[in-house]
Amino acid sequence: MVGYVSGLQLGTKIGNGHFGEVFHGVDPAHGAVAVKVLSREAQHDDDRWQLYKGGSLNEAQHLSKATHRNVVQVHHVVEGDNGDSVVICMEYCAGGSLQKKFESGPMSLRAVKKVATEVLLGLGALHSRSMLHRDIKPANILLDRHGVAKLADFGLVTDDLLLGYGSQAGYSDHIAYECWHNGPTSAKSDIWAVGMTLFRLLHGKVWYEEAPNPRLLIENGGFADTLKWLPHIPKAWRTFIRRTLNDNPAGRFQNANQALAGLAALGVDPLWTVEVKPEMVRWEQAKGQRRIHVEWERISSRKHRWRAWSDPTGNGRSRSLDGSGGIVGQAHAVAGLRSFFGA
Repeated sequence: MVGYVSGLQLGTKIGNGHFGEVFHGVDPAHGAVAVKVLSREAQHDDDRWQLYKGGSLNEAQHLSKATHRNVVQVHHVVEGDNGDSVVICMEYCAGGSLQKKFESGPMSLRAVKKVATEVLLGLGALHSRSMLHRDIKPANILLDRHGVAKLADFGLVTDDLLLGYGSQAGYSDHIAYECWHNGPTSAKSDIWAVGMTLFRLLHGKVWYEEAPNPRLLIENGGFADTLKWLPHIPKAWRTFIRRTLNDNPAGRFQNANQALAGLAALGVDPLWTVEVKPEMVRWEQAKGQRRIHVEWERISSRKHRWRAWSDPTGNGRSRSLDGSGGIVGQAHAVAGLRSFFGA
């Protein structure tokens, strides 16, 4: 293990990011921790490195004051012994990030509402301290060992590098409309990123990546109206997320508390589990002594077919519930599925 003057010990690497590497660590005061190491890179000459290092140390010290249940706690910051790194010692979150959940498929409404509530509580705490996150995305939401969601990597992105960073990191769709038009970041641009994050988590990676690259749409305006929704997502959820993605910052929720109030009104039942594949979407739900199944075959862009049925959990027969009655167009299939789901 590598040691530092502070007594912090670094162990195995657990992640790479655009802002350094992350390691397991052991700290004398806090026990098991996560350690982010921001290292000097080839493009950093002496003057540029001193500027970057000084800014990183000052910002990280500022972040350590952001104490909240839904914000990853920064314990302390040290300069590496060789002077070529900045080492940030943070709370360790054993549950990992929501990036893996996004990649594995859609999360349930109930799970997304829980995450959204906790993220907005943490975001409100940051905003109350005049701090912006600027980089809210599934990879920057961590779960502790109890499953509590916490915001991580806050404050590392600045307005100066926002657009370039977002493009390199593959999350330029989380950059609000006004930022593409030289507007500054604000609490309302963080709200935009929350909305994009929730849309991702509700749909999963396969479905999300079928749509055109949002980067090519956001700058031109009207992005919220282009979103392609899974048919079971209720209208109230669609309205909520579209509001977070309003081109006009004044038309969004103005702060985390407003967003929390809107979120509180959203329903989470019935509890569908969803599997998305390029050629098929499947839903399942337990209801009493039966299990309801829905399958949507996406044969081609113009040919679709769907059916819904239920099976008993014990003895009994399968029952047909609804369906397209054959091959239909996409709009017809989506309308039928929405009607079935009551969405």
